[in-house]
Amino acid sequence: MIEVEKKKSGVDKFLSVVERIGNALPHPATLFAGFALLVIILSWIASQFDMAVVHPGTGETVTPVNLLSRDGLHRILTQMVTNFTGFAPLGTVLVSLLGIGIAEGTGLIGAVLRLVVLSSPKRLLTFVIVFAGVISNTASEVGYVLLVPLAAVIFLAAGRHPLAGLAAAFAGVSGGYSANLLLGTVDPLLAGLSTEAAKIIDPNYAVNPAANYYFMFVSTFIISALGTWITEKVVIPRLGEYEGDEKPQSIDRLSPQEKRGILYATIAVLLMVAFILGGLIPEGGYLRDPKTGEILHSPFMSGIVAFIFLLAGIAGVAYGIGAKTIRNDSDVMRGMAKSMETLGSYIVLVFFAAQFVAYFNWTNLGLILAINGAGVLKTLGLSGIPLMITFIMVAATINMIMGSASAKWAIMAPVFIPMFMLLGYTPEFTQTAYRIGDSVTNIISPMMSYFALIVAFIQRYDKKAGIGTVISTMLPYTVAFFIGWTILFIIWILLDLPLGPGAEMYMPKP
Repeated sequence: MIEVEKKKSGVDKFLSVVERIGNALPHPATLFAGFALLVIILSWIASQFDMAVVHPGTGETVTPVNLLSRDGLHRILTQMVTNFTGFAPLGTVLVSLLGIGIAEGTGLIGAVLRLVVLSSPKRLLTFVIVFAGVISNTASEVGYVLLVPLAAVIFLAAGRHPLAGLAAAFAGVSGGYSANLLLGTVDPLLAGLSTEAAKIIDPNYAVNPAANYYFMFVSTFIISALGTWITEKVVIPRLGEYEGDEKPQSIDRLSPQEKRGILYATIAVLLMVAFILGGLIPEGGYLRDPKTGEILHSPFMSGIVAFIFLLAGIAGVAYGIGAKTIRNDSDVMRGMAKSMETLGSYIVLVFFAAQFVAYFNWTNLGLILAINGAGVLKTLGLSGIPLMITFIMVAATINMIMGSASAKWAIMAPVFIPMFMLLGYTPEFTQTAYRIGDSVTNIISPMMSYFALIVAFIQRYDKKAGIGTVISTMLPYTVAFFIGWTILFIIWILLDLPLGPGAEMYMPKP
């Protein structure tokens, strides 16, 4: 029987070209090393020309810093180690995976995955993963270090391509960054910056942290639906059958010992949850901010990574005792050590990525590019829906060179919030448009803090994968999220709906 090759669609051909071009690039670590060297050279070039800009928030003049100088050389040499050890995602990943390593080593994760696969309808599996990714943003980095690799394992256990599960989770966690059913740490952060920018026009104006809540609540379901559709209709057909070396975990029904282990783990988790709630629910709870009593800026939110470690570690040990997979403390330590073995390539990648990000910040090149980009939009003279769509596109583009949402908004808010207020739009409205643009390109931006980690996760299932694989796989999500979110925003504008409690779209008429 002659096998007929399936004809590729235009989209599939385009994504294949993107993947080939991206994967033709050097190893990601080599690429970041090259970027770091390029930044050093560009810093010298920029310093030879008048490339100074005025920071819209502080009024200070921002000039390029030359790293190709004696002072620059000294800084590169003396801060090489701290650039690496101080790289934010590194500690988060290492500490979280130590706890997860215990849970994996004792067999807890495998047992829970089998239980999920056996009890969940396949039709809902993708939606649940994307939805869980969006919700995970409430707990900061949990989605990146826990849900993304977990989704790949779940898909593999269900007989589906693991990279499809990984992509679905990554799309929810990073592409749906601003959507949520609950307020997260980013809400008060952005609201504070918006308030300061609004005071340029109205000294008494205040933006509350829940200013975008209604819109983001609805966005959660829109993003989950779009992510599910792209996964099923674009990503899975393009990936085809999985032919890698990773084997799916057994999905046999749980043994009596495993059930007892899950019972013990459940009891341990419930006790931990009771401890957490006991520290959060009372007004003077021991996990709240001791000065203000807030939760969003509390030791709990700041120490969320520690709680991941403790929850996973304690649950893993409890399961091991119940299922009798732990004989002594050496078994626990062995599980932690094994989780570190998988991070070799990631640590190499992080070393060079950390140097590049540090150099980029030192030279002020990112700041200068972002301010100039914002200035271009200001001079276009657009208004209404076209203005907001253009603004979303600018925010999405700037997101490709600056990964921090707060850093970008600190630059853009003092320019656009006052300008849009004078045009009749509230700061809450402008902030909503910014959050859409800031989210949709996260999944294709190498400047995103956890991009290197995603590359490492993908290489577990595809040894030849690289930056091009990530970008080509995630690009359909970016396009779908941008179109879907923008349409939702336009509908919101046309219906003149409130964006959050007390947050209208238009400034009150005098």
